[in-house]
Amino acid sequence: MPIRGKATSLDIAHLAGVSQPTVSRALRGSPMVSEETRRRVLAIAEQLNYKVDKNASNLRTQHTGTLALLFFEDPTPDESAINPFFLSMLGSITRACAQRGFDLLISFQQLSNDWQADYEDSKKADGLILLGYGDYLEARSRLERLVQQGTHFVRWGAAQPGQPGVSIGCDNFQGGHDITAHLLAQGCRRIAFLGHASNHYPEFEERYRGYAQALEAAGLAPDAQLQIDAVTSEQSGQEAADALLARGVAFDAIFGASDLIAIGAMKALHERGVRVPEDCLVVGFDDIPLASFVNPGLSTVQQDTKQAGALLVERLLQLIAGEAVDNLTIPVKLALRGSSRRVTASPEA
Repeated sequence: MPIRGKATSLDIAHLAGVSQPTVSRALRGSPMVSEETRRRVLAIAEQLNYKVDKNASNLRTQHTGTLALLFFEDPTPDESAINPFFLSMLGSITRACAQRGFDLLISFQQLSNDWQADYEDSKKADGLILLGYGDYLEARSRLERLVQQGTHFVRWGAAQPGQPGVSIGCDNFQGGHDITAHLLAQGCRRIAFLGHASNHYPEFEERYRGYAQALEAAGLAPDAQLQIDAVTSEQSGQEAADALLARGVAFDAIFGASDLIAIGAMKALHERGVRVPEDCLVVGFDDIPLASFVNPGLSTVQQDTKQAGALLVERLLQLIAGEAVDNLTIPVKLALRGSSRRVTASPEA
């Protein structure tokens, strides 16, 4: 039936066979509305050329219609100061916000500043997505303050017992186990681990635990001389590999706790004349875009950044809607390339 004059949400409700509040929820992407109903409402709104008046909507709901994405500054060789793994997640977060009718505010978590300020009370955003946090034990008090303030937030990271807030992360333990089992299947027995293995860095600690279990299942004991602390940067990986070489201990493979660490280690090995993969196999964790472009291509553990971004937005909107939300762990899979493939000499004619 044709609509005379400017279409309203009541017109959409009538044509969609739902209530006007349901139309409002669907248009702002509320998780309280089913996906089927949301699509029907959006289709009718598009047919009627209906435009949401965000100012009027915000006055009624006291919502900003905006989510805030806060990056933790990481050491990078360029001026971005953003871990490339998080950059790959940015696209999916932006798309998920757009699909739900939310704007996205992007900022840095400056550890020297009061980044945990209440975005909701200041009307900047309805909730926060946190990517990265540095040393978890140092960041925990700030996360606790967010909880005390009643701020809606989710973060990407490993779930910890009694942690403040909601976490979504990959299965770091399984990834660490599987990539180590792959190296063992290639005949490696002296596998070094470059990365922190303490509760200051929970993701790395879980990857180390998976690494250790895979070794033990093969009848091997983890060797403390083969573990070197490192943070997520190429420079830190290169320095860790240099320290490993300086120890003079035998090793036939390196597991970098992140791709950047592994790539830095490959550079250190190259400078010392250690060939990858002929003399030493190298693997990482994350599957950042650069992993497939280095030579040889880096074998790694792939995290699903597309799924991760969508889930971060979905869970945050559920929190904003007052729903109970639990931590979530996403499966991982291996992406195997040349850096972990044994090179065998061709038999002589």
